[in-house]
Amino acid sequence: MAVELILVEDVDGLGRIGDQVRVAEGYARNFLLPRKLAAAITPENLRQLEVKKLRLQKEHEERVAVAKALAEKISKLSVTIPVEAGEEDKLYGSVGPAHIAEALVKEGIEIERDAVVVEEPIRKLGVYTVPVRLHKDVETTLKVWVVKK
Repeated sequence: MAVELILVEDVDGLGRIGDQVRVAEGYARNFLLPRKLAAAITPENLRQLEVKKLRLQKEHEERVAVAKALAEKISKLSVTIPVEAGEEDKLYGSVGPAHIAEALVKEGIEIERDAVVVEEPIRKLGVYTVPVRLHKDVETTLKVWVVKK
């Protein structure tokens, strides 16, 4: 027998906040309701959910605005990473996201190293344009100079 509920939190594979879902009674009773991921569809729950959705939307917009401001700063920067290199400008080792994030910290910008999107580690001297994803909706590029020590 199926039960209709409204999701109070995002649930992977089921839906997002505010979605009305039809699930098995056992799934609702044993998983969704005890973890407060869903609630019965009542006027009071719908009102509370609407208030929560508005608050979450406002928080999301604030995070996107902060990420856009940071993206603008980063796009105007270029960082230099001095490394040991051998013949034919090949590096001893490689330059990865952690090195780039660390170079940004020296410029006064702190980001997670996961935000730096490097397909393959940099193994040669040169100038690279590296994408930086600050938010799922905000991405920018950073110019990285890899130079010999």
